[in-house]
Amino acid sequence: MTKQKDKGFNNPFARLEGLRDTLPSTKPQVRREDFPEEPPPQGPERAVVRLEAGRGDKEVTVVEGLGLPGAELEAWLQALQRGLACRGSVEGERLVLQGDHRFTLPDLLLRRGVKRVVHG
Repeated sequence: MTKQKDKGFNNPFARLEGLRDTLPSTKPQVRREDFPEEPPPQGPERAVVRLEAGRGDKEVTVVEGLGLPGAELEAWLQALQRGLACRGSVEGERLVLQGDHRFTLPDLLLRRGVKRVVHG
C-alpha cells in the first residue's frame, strides 16, 4: 500500500493550494491605468518624499505635500501599494508606505502627474 502525500488527509497544505491565486501579489504591479507612460497634464505641483522610523523601529516612506482631497489620496495610495508591492495608509494629508521606497517612488509619482519630487 503506497501513501499519497500530495493529496488529502496526509498533506496538511492540500486545502490551501486552491487559495494560492487569491493571495495578494508580492511583486509590483505597474498598471498602465495607474501609471501611464505619458503623465496627465493636471496633477500636484510637488511631492516631498522622506524616510522615517515607523512603529517598532521599522522604516516607512512618507509622501507629503500632494494637496489632494481624501478620496483621491486613497486612490493614489492603492495605486502606489500595487506599484511598490507594499502596505500603506493615509494619515491626514500624507501617505505612509511601509519600507524604504525613496529610490523607486519618485518615478511612479512623476508618472501619476506630479510635476516635481523633492527628497526631504
